[in-house]
Amino acid sequence: MKLIFKLALCIWAAVMLTGCERPPIETVQTGFRGTGMEQIYNPRTLLKQASLNQAPAAPDAAAADGPKASQVYQNVKVLGDLSVGQFNRQMVAITQWVAPDQGCAYCHNVQNFADDGKYTKVVARRMIQMTQKVNQDWKPHVAETGVTCYTCHRGNNVPTQVWTEPKDRKYASSLLGDLAGQNIATKEAGLTSLPFDPFSPYLKDAAPIRVNGNEAMAGVGSNANRASLKQTEHTYSLMVHMSESLGVNCTYCHNTRNFQSWEESRPQRVTAWHGIRMARELNNDYMTPLTDTFPPHRLGPKGDVAKVNCSTCHQGAFKPLYGAAMAKDFPELQVLAKP
Repeated sequence: MKLIFKLALCIWAAVMLTGCERPPIETVQTGFRGTGMEQIYNPRTLLKQASLNQAPAAPDAAAADGPKASQVYQNVKVLGDLSVGQFNRQMVAITQWVAPDQGCAYCHNVQNFADDGKYTKVVARRMIQMTQKVNQDWKPHVAETGVTCYTCHRGNNVPTQVWTEPKDRKYASSLLGDLAGQNIATKEAGLTSLPFDPFSPYLKDAAPIRVNGNEAMAGVGSNANRASLKQTEHTYSLMVHMSESLGVNCTYCHNTRNFQSWEESRPQRVTAWHGIRMARELNNDYMTPLTDTFPPHRLGPKGDVAKVNCSTCHQGAFKPLYGAAMAKDFPELQVLAKP
């Protein structure tokens, strides 16, 4: 009987510890001593992440001389100023980054490459411009490392980490009533009861993200202090997303002694500030205008197009592809081409 009890106890302990990480755990100090500014890593998790964040080798550079792509091919609206060799090199790279299985036919009518009949070609053209925009105007976030199509796609037609507005979840016929956009454990909110759409307010709209008011109980009506507990929950939901997207904890950007103080925060907080605004601009200026271009099955439950968030590029790494500087091998993706 005692043996059965001990066996049951061991099984119970094993089940309870399933969600725990076994040692050793590595700790890296990121801030001043005594402030608790440390990052905690599991070497086994890092090893798995490293295998998922390998950048492919760049193809050999092509000669810049010879006729331009726009002079040889029809309907070349971007990258037309490249030589034919450079243009073909970039097309081969994009194929490997986005559609390695389908090849050119994923975007092109192979009977008529000039045809814009496939929506994927129209989208790809705009995504090239979006990549150029990031590399040219968002260096405060991507620095000189930059991005390419592979940063998000990783060999997939559609990046594995994108978001659309979730369907409304109301239970008017039950005691739960209107869930007010939260109280359901979702991946987006880190399996917490926090609001499960932290992206629409901050990565599409420009809702105030600040959780500390400048004045106590200031104003009335529309002028009232809106740094409410409800708003705080939305902010925290976004912070959970950012933390999990980068595989870090709060102290990667913040000093928990004073979360709101910029003076006591790490430089990474400034980079994150630019990243939020970059994602918002890309969603509003590049993704949302393509809504009518996509077929219905590519849209979300509310009919909106898939959009980017922090996970789209980072995918669990504090730097996308752990800082692999792919963009330098593709100078045509560095500057936004003129229409």
